[in-house]
Amino acid sequence: MTRLYNKQTGALIGALTDEQLRDLIDLLVEESADDRDYYIDRDTLDYLEENQADPALLQMLRAHVPEEGEGIDIEWRDEPA
Repeated sequence: MTRLYNKQTGALIGALTDEQLRDLIDLLVEESADDRDYYIDRDTLDYLEENQADPALLQMLRAHVPEEGEGIDIEWRDEPA
């Protein structure tokens, strides 16, 4: 199972489906082949939406990204079910 976390706080954001993980990997930039984290702000959410990212993924992220100011760093982890 793949889970998504707030990288700064360690708080669980939610579980990801394979399709949702693929959206993140395909639409966002990794700094290396082993990169599993992304910076998400309101502009990034708009970009994901414009590129038809999974609506449930967008809803999950929107609940954790502040309306104003800075975004958050997220990371995904493969974990046992």
